[in-house]
Amino acid sequence: MERENELNQNQEVQNELEMGQEQNNFLQSTLGQVVNTALDTALRWILPDFVENQVIDVKDSLLKGGLKEGVDTAISNAINFGKSIVGIFTGNFENISQAQSAIKKGGIIEGISNVIDNVLNKTQKSGLLNQNIVNLIKQGKNVILDNISKNISDEFTSQLGSLEKLGKYEENWKNYYESQDFEGMEREYGKIKEQLQNLMPMENTLKEARNIENIHLLIKNNDGQFNLSKEELELAQMLT
Repeated sequence: MERENELNQNQEVQNELEMGQEQNNFLQSTLGQVVNTALDTALRWILPDFVENQVIDVKDSLLKGGLKEGVDTAISNAINFGKSIVGIFTGNFENISQAQSAIKKGGIIEGISNVIDNVLNKTQKSGLLNQNIVNLIKQGKNVILDNISKNISDEFTSQLGSLEKLGKYEENWKNYYESQDFEGMEREYGKIKEQLQNLMPMENTLKEARNIENIHLLIKNNDGQFNLSKEELELAQMLT
């Protein structure tokens, strides 16, 4: 029994580590895209007299100066530092609001601000951008940072909206399941999968979705018949 408990504890720790890494990867990718989009929009505002190709050339010069690597590092640092500030000792977030708070308190905007300064200095010294363009971007840096901050806030708002939709679709699926309406279940199941793709992975969210998926696939593989055994239902629960 003691050996079994030890194995279970080790598995729980491993699961937490894996979930934490999945969340980090999701936030790194999602926030990276958010920052990139916000920067593109801000550069067009800061450089109004530039045609699209010129703005793209400026962005390319910033990338050559290490912008992407710097932003990736700033996001990673904000995630890890934010976790320690809000007390995430297990390594993974329990909900979206917790992640949002950690990112903000982890100093993501300050980190990106420093990255912009360093990249502008580097691109000017290397001749990738002339001083006039560098000065324009420095003068408009607050516009960039405000745009990034707003887009990050919008992203987490969108995450909360997706979570609310997911709960609604799961409830709909259960109602169709109770009435043995597989066509309705199939429709809601598709919506559930779509929302999961948009959401930061969280244990409670995934556990409920896995349970639905397991039962759904059992019925589907049973030609839409609902005569599942008690053992099959228990197995579906165990596999979540």
